Amino acid sequence: MVVVFAGFGRHIGELLSKSSGFIAGSLSAATCADEVEKAEGAGCRDDAAALRLKWVAMAAILVAGVMGVGLPLVGRKRRAVRTGSAVFVTAKAFAAGVILATGFVHMLHDSEHALSNPCLPAAPWHRFPFPGFVAMLAALATLVLDVLVTRFYESKHRAEVARVKADAAAALAASTTSASASDEDITVVTVVEEDEHKAPLLQPHSHSHGHSHGNNLVQPEGLEGEVSDHVRSVVVSQILEMGIVSHSVIIGLSLGVSRSPCTIRPLVAALSFHQFFEGFALGGCIAQAQFKNLSAALMASFFAITTPTGIAAGAGLASFYNANSPRALVVEGVLDAVSAGILIYMALVDLIAADFLGGKMTETPRQQLMAYVALFLGALSMSSLAIWA
Repeated sequence: MVVVFAGFGRHIGELLSKSSGFIAGSLSAATCADEVEKAEGAGCRDDAAALRLKWVAMAAILVAGVMGVGLPLVGRKRRAVRTGSAVFVTAKAFAAGVILATGFVHMLHDSEHALSNPCLPAAPWHRFPFPGFVAMLAALATLVLDVLVTRFYESKHRAEVARVKADAAAALAASTTSASASDEDITVVTVVEEDEHKAPLLQPHSHSHGHSHGNNLVQPEGLEGEVSDHVRSVVVSQILEMGIVSHSVIIGLSLGVSRSPCTIRPLVAALSFHQFFEGFALGGCIAQAQFKNLSAALMASFFAITTPTGIAAGAGLASFYNANSPRALVVEGVLDAVSAGILIYMALVDLIAADFLGGKMTETPRQQLMAYVALFLGALSMSSLAIWA
């Protein structure tokens, strides 16, 4: 028995020793010479030129983000680009392809590159596929959050409808003076707003037939499905913004801490393209969710400034932040994988499946074909940017 416990204790000691070794190696702030050479290129380090390019990047990405997220919001009252139009559906499909490729080709690849770096300890980083594992956990966590938030908004909506019904019934009872008074019905009607979305409204409705029907509650057919669609649009817009903002911060910080113009230059065009179409997808979801103007403006502004703010923060940290240490590689790799999982889930479930399989595309076969072509073109075009950035 003593021998068994002694062997067990020895194994525990070895495990703790190895664990402390790879933790210390993973959290080391020492510079990795190989990473410095790759990051700066062959003699391509120029702080002054890099700073100028960072200013250009901040301006270009800010303009692209504002244009992308603002176009669907401003175009809600324009027939050509309002939600549900052929142009809107096609452009949103292209943007969904861009987001999908961002998750699979860019963020997941960057995570694999960081976590498989030779500077990191072989155990555990080289013995287990952490990028895919972390991305999977992030996607499942997004699913759970998606379900919980959807149920929260649905219960909130049901409570609101019940409150309106109770208020209408109380007002009806107060206005009725006798049993033989003119008939009054509480009617649930569906209001069509300018962006072609329908919202439930309760209103008292009176008519006179010379006999009494009592107080009835009329609910138009299909109202529950419309309410559910509206709730889903609210949830999708908020979770999509969460996923986009998380990886925009990472991208901005990565560009901001770089001191190599050779690294920054190709990223300016690539990130501007990426920011525009991500913004369009987010703006489309915000428009479909029918947020109030102030809320929509705040969400759009928060998205537009996230990447430029990350670049500015990275530029400020560049002088003392060591982006080429094992600790920085682990943090960057894990966050990239989390962002990849969120973006892949949102693109596949809440953008592509919701539009292509959810019965929203009921237009002509030509429009459906255009949407599929746009989806593939968006994915392929964003994937092709991986050649340069």
